[in-house]
Amino acid sequence: MLKLKSLLIAIMLVLVSGTINAQSIDLGRGELPVTVPATYDSNIPTPLIVLLHGYTSSGAGQDSYMGFSKIADRYGFLLVAPDGDKESGGDNNRFWNASPACCNFFASDVDDSGYVLNIINEVKSEYNVDSSRVYLIGHSNGGFMSYRAAYDHSGTIAAIASLAGATNIDQPTAPANPVHILQIHGTSDGTIAYDGDDIQGTKYPSALESVTRWAEYNGCSTTGAERELRDLDGNIAGHESSVITFAQGCKTGGSSELWTIAGGAHVPNLSDTFSQQVIEWLYAHPKSMASFSD
Repeated sequence: MLKLKSLLIAIMLVLVSGTINAQSIDLGRGELPVTVPATYDSNIPTPLIVLLHGYTSSGAGQDSYMGFSKIADRYGFLLVAPDGDKESGGDNNRFWNASPACCNFFASDVDDSGYVLNIINEVKSEYNVDSSRVYLIGHSNGGFMSYRAAYDHSGTIAAIASLAGATNIDQPTAPANPVHILQIHGTSDGTIAYDGDDIQGTKYPSALESVTRWAEYNGCSTTGAERELRDLDGNIAGHESSVITFAQGCKTGGSSELWTIAGGAHVPNLSDTFSQQVIEWLYAHPKSMASFSD
């Protein structure tokens, strides 16, 4: 009887402890689900990933496309996939106010960079987040937003992975802290051109220019080194994606890397291992404790 009573008490403690941390957060734009890995332990710092969708999409839609929530248990990370604000005109599309080029087409004054930081801070207040492993992943407009937040909050963000985004061409000086940068881009992208272009007359840099700019920010040599090919696009046979890294001479906590999908589109048919490859790259690039200054 005593053993049974002890078992019931233990079960109750587990149930109560499981309700201490909310499974969603709300910062004024509606409820945001938080994917919590099955292995989560409030005594152990856990990586956090914020997934930023493309123009017109949504957090849920972006995660459905990229599938990061499906591997949260395997890799043990917290995930939030927020929605951007809705435009005041046109089709009221969701967007991120990321850079002059993309994609604030109705001149909104919404502070999305601050919103991303607020999400991170709110999750930190509810969960035991590993401050050295706070990552952003973004597609297209979400990629632009990842670059913007990394620049503005370089003491908080360890690394970003941008698919078909670009950095802000109008930021000549380095951010306060180094940040690891991964740009993934298809050479046949007809929306955000691999070689750079403009959106409604406002220029954005090429994929190579984006990573080179961040290599300079991070104090790296701008002579890149080629690495092994990767399989990122399920529609293209073999290992179609080339890799160039800028990791020599960098400040601690900074590097820059470009994965080029030869023939890849703006919305590539992601390979079965795409999400795993991105997560493993992010995990290999934590924030240096010496570089915290936000």
